[in-house]
Amino acid sequence: MAGWVIPVLVSTILLVGLARRVDLLDAFVDGALEGAQMGLRILPFIMAIYVGVGLFQAGGVMDLVAETLAPLAQLLRLPVELFPLMLIRPFSGGAAMGLVADILREHGPDSLVGRTASIMEGSSETTFYVLTVYLGAAGVKRSRYALPLCLLGDLVGFVAAGWAGRTFF
Repeated sequence: MAGWVIPVLVSTILLVGLARRVDLLDAFVDGALEGAQMGLRILPFIMAIYVGVGLFQAGGVMDLVAETLAPLAQLLRLPVELFPLMLIRPFSGGAAMGLVADILREHGPDSLVGRTASIMEGSSETTFYVLTVYLGAAGVKRSRYALPLCLLGDLVGFVAAGWAGRTFF
C-alpha cells in the first residue's frame, strides 16, 4: 500500500485541479518560484546555525559544558555519555545523528546508553534550527517566549527518554 500513496496523492491533486479548471502549470511554476524565494530568504539563517554549531563543537565548548553538567545528569538519572547529544540536538540534527552513531558504535545499540540515545534522537527537535528558519521566514522579530518554552520541551523530552530507556530496557 505504501507504494501507492504518492502516485494516488499526485493523481488526486491533478484531477481536482483539472476539475476546478486550474491552470496546473502556472500553479506549479508560481509555487516553485515562491519556494525558491523562501529558500533564499532563509539561507542566511541556516548558514548562521551551521557556523555556530561548528564553532561550538570545534572550540571544545560542548565537552566543557558536558563535564560541568555531569552532576545534573546524575540527579536526573541520565547517563553522562548522553549529555553531548542533549547539548547538540537542539542545534543540529546532522551533528546529533553523528553523536548517536558514535554512541551506538562505542556502547552498542542494545545498551541502555545506546537505546536511550536513540529515543532522544527520535523524540526531540533541532530547536534552534527550527526557530531560526521558521521565525526568520515568517519575519518574526520578537519571539520572547518561544525559545525558553522550546528548550523546556527539549529538556522534558530528554528526561522522558531517560525514563523510557530505564523503564523499558
